[in-house]
Amino acid sequence: MVRLLISTGEVSGDLQGSLLIKALRDEALKRKLELELVALGGPRMHLAGAELIADTAPLGAIGLWEALPLVIPTLKVQSRVDNLLKKHPPDGVVLIDYMGANIRLGNKLRNQLPNVPIIYYIAPQEWAWRLGDGGTTDLIGFTDRILAIFEEEAHFYQTRGGKVTWVGHPMLDLLGPLPERAEAFKKLGLDDSKKVLLLMPASRKQELRYLMPTLAKAAATLQKRDPSLQVVVPAGLKSFEQPLRNALDRAGVIGKVLSANQASDLKPMLFAVADLALTKSGTVNMELALNGVPQVVGYRVSRVTAFIARYLLRFNVDHISPVNLLLKESLVPEFVQDQLTAEAISKEAIPLLESSESRSIMMQGYQRLRQSLGSPGVTNRAAKEIFDLVAK
Repeated sequence: MVRLLISTGEVSGDLQGSLLIKALRDEALKRKLELELVALGGPRMHLAGAELIADTAPLGAIGLWEALPLVIPTLKVQSRVDNLLKKHPPDGVVLIDYMGANIRLGNKLRNQLPNVPIIYYIAPQEWAWRLGDGGTTDLIGFTDRILAIFEEEAHFYQTRGGKVTWVGHPMLDLLGPLPERAEAFKKLGLDDSKKVLLLMPASRKQELRYLMPTLAKAAATLQKRDPSLQVVVPAGLKSFEQPLRNALDRAGVIGKVLSANQASDLKPMLFAVADLALTKSGTVNMELALNGVPQVVGYRVSRVTAFIARYLLRFNVDHISPVNLLLKESLVPEFVQDQLTAEAISKEAIPLLESSESRSIMMQGYQRLRQSLGSPGVTNRAAKEIFDLVAK
C-alpha cells in the first residue's frame, strides 16, 4: 500500500491535480501497487479518485488584503490536515502550485515527518520574478524533488542546489484536435456567421471584483463597434455564475454565461469558435495559446496589495502572462493595475478581431511557445518520478 497526500488549491490546481491522479493510478496498476490518495483539492480531484480532506478550490487569493477573509477557513483546513497526519502519516506528499499554502505546508511537513518524501509539481515561478534583492522561497530546503514544467524553471532550481526533473508542461497532455467549428457553434447555440468574444476573468473570487467589470466594459465597447459580436463567459465556479451575469448586465453586454458544470466540458468548443479572448493572467493564458486563440491579458489586485508588493516587498516582474514570460517578449498585450482600462483593452483587441496580420503574428509566437514546452506524456513522467521516490 502506498498512501499519498496531494495538496493544491483553486480551479486550475484542481484540474492539474485530477490529471496527475489519473496518471498516478495508471502507474500504480503497472507497478501492481495498491494506492490510496487523500487530497486538499477540488471536485475534479475527487472524481478522479482522491478522498478529499477539504475543498480548497474556493480558497484561492493573491495578495495579503485579499487573503484576509480566507484566514479562518484556511486555519480550519490546516487543523484537519494536522489531525490526519497524526493518525495516518502518508508515504509521500505531492504539492501542486498554490504557493502560499503549500510553502507553509511543506515546511511544516519537513519538520513533522522528516523521512517522508516531499515532491513539488508546478512550482512557484521564481525563475520569472524576484522579491527584494533576488530572494526566493525556501522551497529547495523542504523538497526531495521538484518536477519542473518549464526548462528555465528546472535550470533555476538546479543551479541553486535543488533536485529537479524537467517533465514538461501538463497542458500538452490536454492538446488534441479541436472540434469542427460548425459542430462547436451548434453545440454552443451560437451563430457561425458572427464572431465570438470569450471572456475568462476569474478563477478566484477577488477577480470577479477587480477584473470582470473592466473586461465587461471592454466587451461592451467591442460589441458597440460590432453589434453582431457574440460574447461568452464560462464560469469557473458555481458561485461565480450570478456575479458574472450581473457584470455583463451592468456593462450593457448582450452575452451568455456558461454554468460551471457546462464550462469544463465545453471548453474545447469555446476554443474552436473563439476569435478573441479577454482574460486574466495565469494558466488560462497557456491554454488559449496552445489552442490558438488570440488574447488580451489583464490583472489587478487591491491598491493595498499593490503598494506592499511594489514598495515593501520590491516585487518585480517584466511580464505577467506566462506566454510573455516564457517568450521573453510582449507577444500578447497585457495590462496591470492602473493600466488596465476598458479603453486600453479595446484598442489592442480591435486589430486582433479585424486584422489577419495581427492574428498571424500572434499565431507565429504561439508556435515558438509550443516548441519550448517539451513533449506530451507530462503527467505520466511526473507519476513515474513520484513512485520512484516514494515506493523504493
